[in-house]
Amino acid sequence: MKKAAADGSPVIIKKYANRRLYNTETSSYITLEHLAAMTREHRDFKVVDAKTDDDITHNVLTQIIMEEESRGQTLLPVSFLRQLITLYGDSMQAMVPGYLEASMDSFRRNQEQFKTAVEGAFAHSPFAEIAKRNLAMFEAAAHAFKPGAAGAPGTTATPASATTGTAETPAKTDEMAALRAELARLQDKVDKLG
Repeated sequence: MKKAAADGSPVIIKKYANRRLYNTETSSYITLEHLAAMTREHRDFKVVDAKTDDDITHNVLTQIIMEEESRGQTLLPVSFLRQLITLYGDSMQAMVPGYLEASMDSFRRNQEQFKTAVEGAFAHSPFAEIAKRNLAMFEAAAHAFKPGAAGAPGTTATPASATTGTAETPAKTDEMAALRAELARLQDKVDKLG
């Protein structure tokens, strides 16, 4: 849910010809990084051209994505970008924004449901610590499959045991197998909840 200004309207950000951004709520100049932070905090804002008063929020948000992507925070795979470009001018173009928005909303809901289910299921039980480790493993696995992440498909990574010179003990192997089984069981629970 987006947080609006005190009066319920979005915060107005003015963009000047010199490319500077002015936050009318705080009466201060800000950067794209500030807008990215506001977005992560679910702050509702609208960026307008200071001269024409045109709404340029879409352009500025796209610019923020480009900045993040250029810093190595790649989230959009090349194949997805190619497919997206082919949809411009296509007869299905009008349907794509709604579809992408619904898909992202569904992804967010599933992510939150999974987190809530794991945290709630084990909050007051002896398995709380195991649940925390499982959640950490799940998040590490999800991170590993992001394009460009260490250990992601198509990248090379050195196992921790190889870099430290220690071998995995049978007890560690058994513990990892148990954690994997528990993670699979939790995933089944989440799938059933969804």
